[in-house]
Amino acid sequence: MKTIAFIGLGHMGKPMALNLQKAGHALRVYDLQQAAMDELAAGGAVACESVLEAIQGASVVITMLPAGKHVNKVYTGPNGIITQVDQSALLIDCSTIDAATSRQLSAQAQARGLVMVDAPVSGGTGGAKAGTLTFIVGGSAEGLEQARPYLEKMGKAIFHAGDAGAGQVAKACNNMLLGILMAGTAEALALGVSQGLDPSVLSGIIAQSSGRNWATELYNPWPGVMEHAPASNNYAGGFGVDLMLKDLGLATESAVSVKAATPLGELARNLYALHSGKGHGGEDFSSILKLYQQAQ
Repeated sequence: MKTIAFIGLGHMGKPMALNLQKAGHALRVYDLQQAAMDELAAGGAVACESVLEAIQGASVVITMLPAGKHVNKVYTGPNGIITQVDQSALLIDCSTIDAATSRQLSAQAQARGLVMVDAPVSGGTGGAKAGTLTFIVGGSAEGLEQARPYLEKMGKAIFHAGDAGAGQVAKACNNMLLGILMAGTAEALALGVSQGLDPSVLSGIIAQSSGRNWATELYNPWPGVMEHAPASNNYAGGFGVDLMLKDLGLATESAVSVKAATPLGELARNLYALHSGKGHGGEDFSSILKLYQQAQ
């Protein structure tokens, strides 16, 4: 088994790293939160004090970080991954960031003879824990095949979107649609309930009718309709409002860069910005329902 350096052990990164550990890989890990590293270390991983220490002797480097500025920082600079990692190492960035940064980092890695792919994920924390994530990969076909054995230990579906940065573009498109669908589902449920309908009954009707979507089938935003959905756990866990807002911002930036029209995506971004501004940024994104309840 190869030694893997895993950088970023947040809500998504930690369960992904644990699945690699369960598969028998030797891990060297780094995160700003000591508790996350301690959990991996309990299973045999080496907890490191810096990114530079973590990548020493690693054949594969996987990063799962919050935003482009964090990814750029750990990959570039005098002590960055690209300049300091062994030249035979494979670089896999699973963060969701802007495509331009992914392309720039890939070009820098290629200039040093390194293979790098961007592989943002879909599936949420539940998918990360279960090892059923979807990976949306940008980079060369050869890079994807090198990354596949590791991605398969963390997910069940792997798509090759295209060249460097393509994974980020596809992820932005998917999450823009997700934000639109969740906002629309919450709006429809709030409308029905305001006129006396039972949210469970209405959800069941929609799930079997033309309005059916991922939210009505697997992630209902109304508390109590789905036992295991974040809505039934006071909107704790899951995919945060501020993370959705970040992804909708990435979609907007992408649209602006090519002069594309995304009116619904921008409307969804504004709704989530308004919701976050009311103090709900740390809640699951399905809590957008509260915005409509407050409006009634």
